[in-house]
Amino acid sequence: MDDNINKQTPEVRLRAFRAIDEPETCDLFIEGHTHVLTSIGVTKVTSSKNDWKYNPAAFVMIVESMDGKKLYGGARVHVAGGSEPLPIEQATGEMDPAIFDLVYGFAQYGTGELCGLWNSREIAGYGIGCIFLIRTAVAISYQIGIQSLFALCAPYTIPPGEAVGMEIETSIGIDGTFYYPKLDLIATTMILKDVPTLVKAYEEDKNAIIKIRENLNVIRVEVLRKKEIKIHYAIQIPLLNKWSLKKTIANTRKNLFKNKINENDLYIL
Repeated sequence: MDDNINKQTPEVRLRAFRAIDEPETCDLFIEGHTHVLTSIGVTKVTSSKNDWKYNPAAFVMIVESMDGKKLYGGARVHVAGGSEPLPIEQATGEMDPAIFDLVYGFAQYGTGELCGLWNSREIAGYGIGCIFLIRTAVAISYQIGIQSLFALCAPYTIPPGEAVGMEIETSIGIDGTFYYPKLDLIATTMILKDVPTLVKAYEEDKNAIIKIRENLNVIRVEVLRKKEIKIHYAIQIPLLNKWSLKKTIANTRKNLFKNKINENDLYIL
């Protein structure tokens, strides 16, 4: 673990912002995410997949050192109706065009997608990637005002997805699954259909999410498998009044986007 972090109880800041408001931080996000991908053998990540930096409907969460000099992880929530299709549409649309109608239906009430989830080795084992960033994504989705949230999940992120109330969507792919990004990997479509109420979320996760969204700037000592991490939540999104969910919803349309699948382009959580 990095020398700047207390090895007994790490202390980090988890904050949120709109992508277009912090281009330099987005570049650090991309650098960190790319490093994680290359460490697992993904060596070709196309620059076109970073167009989200310019998407006015893309929101970013980062886990950073207290001095703001180092990123340990992050994730994004993209709202349907932005300047590009949702990542799940780009990833699976060629395999099953039914994703376009599915997204469009939810988008009329405000929908988005949790994507780009990663954490560095320095902070591995403390639940940043699989628990706390996912809970935070649900919390900021409520702040943004969307009613539902998609995710394209690897097998190990299905349980934490279910914990926050997500369900496997069996109407697309093979009962919700796709061989993606290549034939020996499986990705599963999940949807949180009730961001405001979280009816199907586990009690512990639901309570944690509600506490965070009731106080968007709070310090919590989180515990996972007897490991503690102090998280300074700072997820009140700056300049949110400059963005309109209503206008974004009005911009949605049944997407006819076609994307040639490249196994080196990862959208999977």
